[in-house]
Amino acid sequence: MRAVVFERYGEPAEVREVADPEPAEHGVVVRVEATGLCRSDWHGWQGHDPDIALPHVPGHELAGTVEAVGARVTGWRAGDRVTVPFVCACGSCPACAAGDQQVCERQTQPGFTHWGSFAQYVALDHADVNLVAVPDGMSFATAASLGCRFATAYRAVVQRGRVAAGEWVAVHGCGGVGLSAVMIAAAAGARVVAVDVSPGALDLARRFGAAR
Repeated sequence: MRAVVFERYGEPAEVREVADPEPAEHGVVVRVEATGLCRSDWHGWQGHDPDIALPHVPGHELAGTVEAVGARVTGWRAGDRVTVPFVCACGSCPACAAGDQQVCERQTQPGFTHWGSFAQYVALDHADVNLVAVPDGMSFATAASLGCRFATAYRAVVQRGRVAAGEWVAVHGCGGVGLSAVMIAAAAGARVVAVDVSPGALDLARRFGAAR
């Protein structure tokens, strides 16, 4: 397959041919149909994440179709449209049992603990725990944004902020995560004030539900 690979931290990556991944017994291989670019990918490329081993393929915001299925996977088959969260859980540790998969003791992260989605294919473990079905009416590009930037914004706005209808919410910075926060807060019925130095970002924020 073709993949974006970097050999040294902070030096240019290149597109090259590498071996296709194989699914683990509890995992799948996904054909990548869309992938996002996140600030975390920059941190990984700069060498700020100790989980990365070189050479490396980054990328963790992804969506695609299941290409191959491990022997012990029960809930998925080739051709299924899927996405995954940034943190993939094991499903069996105490944190997972408590519903806190995002702090799984044996978590894996595509693009960090193993090769990621800047490639034609990506291997994902514990598929029955981590894969999320993508509806036919949703684009792969939209689905690829859900597992990192939208999940981050949802935790801030809903789980931590507990934003309610009619409240005012200020979102400072309208990049990927900020615009996700605008959409989530607006969907919750809040009145959103978008703050950014970029007129283009503010235009997008108003399109996505900011009141001002």
